[in-house]
Amino acid sequence: MLPAGDPRMVRAQRRIRIQWGQHLLDDVLDGRYRTVICGVNDENNDRGILGELFKLIPTSQWTLASATSYAKMFRDSVSVHAREDREPYVLKFDLDRLLILALLRPAGRDHFTLEDVFRGFRTISKMLEGRRDRYPVATVSFLGARSNRLIAHDDGDESSLESVLDAMHKAGFEGDFYPPVTAWDVAPTGVFASYPFPESLDRMREGSS
Repeated sequence: MLPAGDPRMVRAQRRIRIQWGQHLLDDVLDGRYRTVICGVNDENNDRGILGELFKLIPTSQWTLASATSYAKMFRDSVSVHAREDREPYVLKFDLDRLLILALLRPAGRDHFTLEDVFRGFRTISKMLEGRRDRYPVATVSFLGARSNRLIAHDDGDESSLESVLDAMHKAGFEGDFYPPVTAWDVAPTGVFASYPFPESLDRMREGSS
């Protein structure tokens, strides 16, 4: 992890903390978060993180099958009563000790886009605003996902880690961000502890020392 800024001074700015190398499921089990953000679809979530989260909370009455069924019922209702509404939508699963805010994958697609992430997190940010009972909050990156993947272009390439952080930050999100485990294999890699990255990075990209 690369340091940035003066730790003796308070930074009066909204930021996303990057939990590089940390284990989200372990942190959830340890009770570090009140809210977790992930993806859901109305077809099949067997390979997603949603099922793992349900397993961690023994008091939850939700199962992966019931969550998928609920997503389908919600989708069907929207198609009848709010056909012109823009997607994606955010579904809430209250597991007593953990609240899951699940971004519903747009209909007719097997993936999310950065535009979906931006619009979804703009809604999520409003749902979190002023609700200290929903903090601390963490989000998956949506990168490397198997059930609800995130791509940048029609050719199927994934978005970059920085572009996902930028979309979430511009949408107003402030919380913890868990990079994909696949990113751990990209070595040697220097990662700043939070986003936005320091201005010095832009100067280095422009060729300035």
